[in-house]
Amino acid sequence: MSSDGLNAMADSATALVAALAPIQDGLLADAGLALLAHLWFKRYEPTDLVSLGILLGVLPAVPVALLRVPLASTPLAILVGYASFYAFLLFSITAYRLSPFHPLYKYPGPLLGRLTNFRGMFIAAGGKQHLYFKEMHAKYGPIVRLGPNVLSIVDTDLLPSILNMPRGPMWDGRRISGKRGQGTAGIQKGNLMGSRNMQVHGEARKVWNRAFTTASVKKYEPIVIRRVSQLVDELKGRCAANPSKAAEVDIAYWIDCFSFDFMGDFAFGGPFDLLRDGDKIGVLKMMEDSLFVPNLSGHVPWTIEAVVRLPFLPKGAKGLGEFAFKQVLRRLKEGAVHDDLFYHLNDEAKIDNDPPPLPVLVSNAVTAIVAGSDTTAASLTHALYLLMGHPTCYKRLQSELDAAFPPGGEMPTDSAKLAQLEYLNAVINETLRLFPALMTSLQRGPTPGSGGQLLGGKMFVPEGTGVYIPPYVYNRDPRFFSPNPEVFWPERWILAKSDPSITLNPSAFLSFSAGPANCVGKPLALIEMRMTLASLLQAFEVRYADGYDSRKWVDGLGDFLVTTRGELPVVLKLR
Repeated sequence: MSSDGLNAMADSATALVAALAPIQDGLLADAGLALLAHLWFKRYEPTDLVSLGILLGVLPAVPVALLRVPLASTPLAILVGYASFYAFLLFSITAYRLSPFHPLYKYPGPLLGRLTNFRGMFIAAGGKQHLYFKEMHAKYGPIVRLGPNVLSIVDTDLLPSILNMPRGPMWDGRRISGKRGQGTAGIQKGNLMGSRNMQVHGEARKVWNRAFTTASVKKYEPIVIRRVSQLVDELKGRCAANPSKAAEVDIAYWIDCFSFDFMGDFAFGGPFDLLRDGDKIGVLKMMEDSLFVPNLSGHVPWTIEAVVRLPFLPKGAKGLGEFAFKQVLRRLKEGAVHDDLFYHLNDEAKIDNDPPPLPVLVSNAVTAIVAGSDTTAASLTHALYLLMGHPTCYKRLQSELDAAFPPGGEMPTDSAKLAQLEYLNAVINETLRLFPALMTSLQRGPTPGSGGQLLGGKMFVPEGTGVYIPPYVYNRDPRFFSPNPEVFWPERWILAKSDPSITLNPSAFLSFSAGPANCVGKPLALIEMRMTLASLLQAFEVRYADGYDSRKWVDGLGDFLVTTRGELPVVLKLR
């Protein structure tokens, strides 16, 4: 650069300093208060509206008095005071998050992700978190920094340590049960889904464990059988009405209705009758809509108090909590028809002599509705989708089922016999591997107040860090499943027992999670899946509808805690 250029720059800098001199006291005050706000956010991570109002609204107002005189204009002083405060705050946050002083500095990741969690929020809004996580791990390796204080780890050596931690900070921002749940009420006891403390989770888990003992699950089997029979009969009726004995249906919708009806019987002792009457009140869409906002706010938990009060949120976004609240009130009023899930959650056997408060019941009801219906429905529909796209696998499974339960004979409702069918179990495992019910939203973190957690004896994770263990990425990693980890190949679950060229790492199979917070309902879910899939293949020949592009199914999947889905049009023909 020429001397004239350097002189011009020096003159400009001198002029800028001179121009700012009258307001330098106000700017210095803004800088100091912005640094104080940053340190406060970093240390305490406040989410209540009062704290946020003070930090982001009151603090920047303080320097206005220092700016009022030199600027000779109150509106201008307010504008400069607030603008400079936020500019200094953003600069302080940015500099720290990208600096070597940040405890996660050494872990690679996308620049925008390291800067702000709003990047993750933006990805979540599109419903393609599973693809984003997979892409980031392919690019950066097994440990990726996806947020300022967020890691995603795909490493089976570290997995046991991670799974022994409680749920991560994401759950501070996931208030799915709305204003009726225990999150709003500030009650920790009994919190199964969102507890950030393993002791609290363990106490809540004891209640759920009672509902899923071997004896309890055996009592639920008649409910499964009745609802599976109803599903098959409803679909048979549509086929029988046509001369060809075939009918085109959206099998995803019918399985959703079946699964929701079963959940109503199992959880609340009362029917919703979607199979009989259809989804007249739009409860399936409401459940899907209710997961959208928590999926976003989970990335920025400090916004949750403001988010839940937004007046323009879609009705469905708040509907699941209200729906669960009404079911809880109905069940409390009508009492138990049988020993349903609510019987255990409400301690109607008087084991603890300490009945849970209503907000806890509502939160647990939401957990039961989502985990007890949507996850199983998604897995069943994925299984049919994959089998239709792989005719050889379809025929092999159908042959195994026909040998055990001949067509025209009794329905395949013997759960013990179904559990012994090798290829049926392989198909279910392979389906869950490719399409786990929770594709990315398994997050753990150090217990609040602990200071941090040592993972695998070699990696320290500071308090406040969210650690994802994304099943979708684990289940498709060639280190754990090969060959062809992206391909539907049920045989891998059979051949891996004797063929050393096939890699199948059970510790990386996270479709039901693992560790002390694994899926408590796994035994019942497997019974439901085996019985339903076997019954449908015994009764019908199933294929994609004419002209249907099967790629639409995968393209339409959304990762919103659970997996949202589109239509799956198929042709059913009576066997």
